[in-house]
Amino acid sequence: MATSGRSTLLSSNSTGHNSTLENQNPEDEDGQNLWSSILSEVSTHSRSKLPSGKNVLVMGEVGSGKTTLVAKLQGVEEYMKGRGLEYLYFSVHDDDIDDQTRCNAWVLDGDLYHKGLQGVAVPVEAVGDSLLLITLDMSRPWNALDSLQKWAAVAREHIDKLRVTPETLRELEHRLVKQFQEYVEPGSEEGAPQRRSEEEESVLLPLGENTLTHNLGIPMVVVCTKCDAISTLEKEHDYRDEHLDFIQSHIRRFCLQYGASLLYTSVKEMKNLDVLYKYLVHRLYSFPFHCPAQVVERDAVFIPSGWDNEKKIAILHENFQTLKADDNFEEVIVKPPVRKFVHEKEIQAEDDQVFLVKLQSLLAKQPPVTAGRPGQDPTSRAPSGSPRTSNRSAAANVANAMPQAGQTSEGVLANFFNSLLTKKAGAGGPGTPAGGNNTPGTVRKSGSKLGLSDVQAELDRISSRETDGEPSNDTPADGQDT
Repeated sequence: MATSGRSTLLSSNSTGHNSTLENQNPEDEDGQNLWSSILSEVSTHSRSKLPSGKNVLVMGEVGSGKTTLVAKLQGVEEYMKGRGLEYLYFSVHDDDIDDQTRCNAWVLDGDLYHKGLQGVAVPVEAVGDSLLLITLDMSRPWNALDSLQKWAAVAREHIDKLRVTPETLRELEHRLVKQFQEYVEPGSEEGAPQRRSEEEESVLLPLGENTLTHNLGIPMVVVCTKCDAISTLEKEHDYRDEHLDFIQSHIRRFCLQYGASLLYTSVKEMKNLDVLYKYLVHRLYSFPFHCPAQVVERDAVFIPSGWDNEKKIAILHENFQTLKADDNFEEVIVKPPVRKFVHEKEIQAEDDQVFLVKLQSLLAKQPPVTAGRPGQDPTSRAPSGSPRTSNRSAAANVANAMPQAGQTSEGVLANFFNSLLTKKAGAGGPGTPAGGNNTPGTVRKSGSKLGLSDVQAELDRISSRETDGEPSNDTPADGQDT
């Protein structure tokens, strides 16, 4: 009954009933619109939040400043360096939606033994949310090209092992090409558009012959660290501006092939660190970016992806005087020779008392040396087997005042005699008479020719016997005794 009565009421053409139904429909629609707006707002707000899971994989040689660079981006002064694969992060904040997140930063060890750890940092599902950063040590520019090619090959090998589906890989590669072609350098006006308009998308210029020929599918940023060492290269290794331009041109050619960006940084002087941070969040989170390219300052170069081309690189070649653009990099930027430090064997000095005891034992083994001095007993000066006569000449008596030829060299004795004869012979003078008593003091006082001849004959005899190797028995010469 109720159902039929309700049917009767709904089917009637009463004006009151029609007006009641018309008044209820707008209320129901308003309620539905309210819930729809709430759901839409929540959905929009959830989509506007900063995405999580973005990754920056940092590669480079040992000592190139990878960990220090990321720590500066994070704002950390004290940090611990690890091995294998280090994990750091830096904060990302969006003021427009008042939201923040963390960008993961994975630092791969410079030893290729740990290259397999890339899978932890960049798994297959995170390839599209990752960025590759390669560091170069500008204090050692001779390793620049080899280092770039080595780490790019390591990244390519890892991506190939991930076995990304061909469709996904083509999409990632096309995204890099599109980003490169759509780049527009920020104008002088603030808030200049970074992207081309939809009408201009159909007239994008084709890529150059050497542009993006090695497309990895993920963005790449090349960071030259320790650029404050450029002044040291000029002072110690005689680098000139053309050498620095030559290095930059080769690095920019590499970046052009991979569609990479290039930054020169210095943690010591805090150069370009803010530009690097802004550019990373721009590429990963699509933040607006208004920093133009910088190629004037040689230690603060910044070249974003999409700005460079072969013609701009050729501008560097115009300043070459002794170099050519096609010169081999390793032949021009030569590694300086390594200075070898000679490590001498350290000799430990022995104790003084030990040294003196050894010296005493050596002296005890030596035979005693007999020496005589004027005023001593002649028997103590004359060695056995060398008798002396009492009436010898003055020169012979002078000889007895010196060490005899027992243990003393006869050559030393002869030199001593010569020195005495030189002094005594000059003391006589041309006016001295040649005569006089032949006493021991005659030769010394008068310079008699007869005494000098006898002494000279004795010296010649000693010298001849020494030359023949015969021992001297100190026998007086003929005619020497009176």
